[in-house]
Amino acid sequence: MAPQVFNRSNWVDIVSTDFGLSRNAESASASAGNTFDLPADRTTLYRHLGAHIVDGGVRFAVWAPNAQQVSVISDGNGWTPGRDWLRSSDTGTWEGFVAGAVPGTRYKYAINTTHGQVIEKADPFAFHSELRPGTASVICSLRHFQWHDSEWIQQRDSTNWLEAPVSVYELHLGSWKRPKDGREFHNYRELAHQLTEYIVEAGYTHVQLMPVTEHPFDGSWGYQTTGYFSPTSRFGQPHDFQYFVDYLHQHNIGVLLDWVPGHFPTDGYGLAQFDGTHLYEHADPRLGYHPDWNTLIFNYGRREVSEFLLSSARFWCDVYHVDGLRVDAVASMLYLDYSRDSGQWIPNRHGGRENLEAIDFLRDFNSVLHAEFPGILTVAEESTAWPGVSRPVYTGGLGFTMKWDMGWMNDTLRFMRRDAIHRVWHLNDLTFRGVYAFSENFMLPLSHDEVVHGKQSLLSQMSGDEWQQFANLRLLYGMQYAAPGKKLLFMGCEFGQWDEWNHDGEVDWTLRTFDTHEGIRRLICDLNRLYREHSALYSSDTHSDGFRWVVGDDTTNCVLAFVRQTIDLSERLVVVVNLTPTPHTDYQIGVPVKGFYKELLNTDAEWYGGSGIGNQGGVYANDIASHGQEQTIEIQVPPLSLTMMLCVPGDKDHPQDGSQST
Repeated sequence: MAPQVFNRSNWVDIVSTDFGLSRNAESASASAGNTFDLPADRTTLYRHLGAHIVDGGVRFAVWAPNAQQVSVISDGNGWTPGRDWLRSSDTGTWEGFVAGAVPGTRYKYAINTTHGQVIEKADPFAFHSELRPGTASVICSLRHFQWHDSEWIQQRDSTNWLEAPVSVYELHLGSWKRPKDGREFHNYRELAHQLTEYIVEAGYTHVQLMPVTEHPFDGSWGYQTTGYFSPTSRFGQPHDFQYFVDYLHQHNIGVLLDWVPGHFPTDGYGLAQFDGTHLYEHADPRLGYHPDWNTLIFNYGRREVSEFLLSSARFWCDVYHVDGLRVDAVASMLYLDYSRDSGQWIPNRHGGRENLEAIDFLRDFNSVLHAEFPGILTVAEESTAWPGVSRPVYTGGLGFTMKWDMGWMNDTLRFMRRDAIHRVWHLNDLTFRGVYAFSENFMLPLSHDEVVHGKQSLLSQMSGDEWQQFANLRLLYGMQYAAPGKKLLFMGCEFGQWDEWNHDGEVDWTLRTFDTHEGIRRLICDLNRLYREHSALYSSDTHSDGFRWVVGDDTTNCVLAFVRQTIDLSERLVVVVNLTPTPHTDYQIGVPVKGFYKELLNTDAEWYGGSGIGNQGGVYANDIASHGQEQTIEIQVPPLSLTMMLCVPGDKDHPQDGSQST
């Protein structure tokens, strides 16, 4: 049966029905009459393309400008091409109404190419997808979900996250916890409750989900995306994922998604040669093929392609209320010669290696999201020295909120793998960051990438015997939380998992029955608590005035010390790091002001599994000059430890907080 004639004048009513929009809000785009000429809502193609439920059926629209014919094949017509035709328009889209189509129906597009072939493609704008190994799109309405997170959204949008605590728990939903009843995965709703309880206790501010955009191969961990508007069916329905986000928001937990605009897989049902031509990707493999992942690269210079990606980014913030996107593999987007030898890439129009179209896209991406969702975070995984990744677009930057500090991660882990006897010669691995620490708005990542592909778990990477490995891990986490920059830790690392992450398994929760591992988790809980409570640890993350070295060159004792402070100096913390198993008695450190230095944290505490050497609550400063300071404290420095002390101004006889010497 031929579909009803598509009438664009009714299109506003159609999309308003599915997304709850007002007619006035869409009138400008309707009058434009062109799918890709939408000045009022240029990044909302998901409101116009795809399958939209209306009275009596579904209206379909797909961009396939080089197709000869397009029809919908589905459960409703026996998957027979030519029964439900779509009509072409001068915009390159094919549109039409299929009567009787209902939610839950699986469908694809049958596309007749210029080469006489009929290829079957999933809907690029599908809101729901068949559970793998199935590859069909599924008709789905996103209406009727009742959100309860308005208080969170209002708070989020008014927060300057650069001056707020941001502590992120990264996880892979499929392997965080597995059901015990024979099912392969928990549902989004189950995960919402389990994860919220765990995150509230641990004290994280956000979770970051490895890609939940639909993908065919579990082993890609979601990074080979086929459904840019579809949460994976592994864990339930779209409304279930809305519930997941809503529930976490009700408990003041932000939700970040890993998002992959850098490449896409070659699967035949997906975007590759979508209408029989290189539509979304470059035709020339020197531009369009990614050698690292055997994937295809988006043609960012084609407006329809960039609008597709921008609409996807906006979609997750709009329809699912997510609090930001971590953009994967930004370096691979910025450089035309990324992972390529001479002759395998094409220079830009100026003869350079920069991908000018990708740069424009990333700036557009950040401009759009920050303008429309002022409280969200955009975070770049960018591993090179590209300037201005987290600087505003109007100053020539890329516009991200933050950038992962891959240099900090690599330098610090390399140092922590060294035997203690050799560390004194490599203090520069830890102090070098001071050269660039405030050149970007950094997040300090200990992510999934550091515990896979033979790298071992973080605990296994630590040097020394078993006691020293646990002590070194506690020291690593202490340094991460004490250093300027927001925090990210991958699941399982928070209690010292021994094994590498395995996406087919689950986190080794049995380790929590051992006090040594539970001690690591207690430390993480306390670090998150202290991080939230003390503004010196977060409010000046992006300001050089908030950090000052005190001891950076003690090659005799292998000890470092620095100050974290608020810009107005209302709070000062002194941090002392011992990088060897040798404790130090009466170690002298210059401090900024007279007062009581209260011991807030000691990673060597018995509560965490340490030896218990400490300072019995704190020490008073003495009128002795040291390290360029007029005051000095003498403290006990435990082995392989980080000690954090809060300055309480005053003197021994008149302490401001009532502290007495102990």
